[in-house]
Amino acid sequence: MLTIAPEVEVLARFGRALADPIRCRVLLALRDAPAYPADLADALGVSRTRLSNHLACLRDCGLVVAVPDGRRTRYELADPRFGRALDDLRAAVVAVETDRSCPDAEAEGCC
Repeated sequence: MLTIAPEVEVLARFGRALADPIRCRVLLALRDAPAYPADLADALGVSRTRLSNHLACLRDCGLVVAVPDGRRTRYELADPRFGRALDDLRAAVVAVETDRSCPDAEAEGCC
């Protein structure tokens, strides 16, 4: 059963998806056009197994959908607004101290 997630849950899911560089690259690739897993794996330089795990995460987060296409499965963003949101996030200016890194959430005990 599909339900509409509360605002905070939507943001948390987006955050989990963006927490991994490969998932970010997948989302950016799908922002440009739907793609097949084998093509995505080749374009991103990752194994098909690894890509499959990331696609499963993105599906579970509700950000991508699998679309049957004959004997193959094509992936695309679940909502075209996600592409615009990614563009907006990329365009945002983030001020950071150059000698600091973003702490790992698990190591720091946050989130």
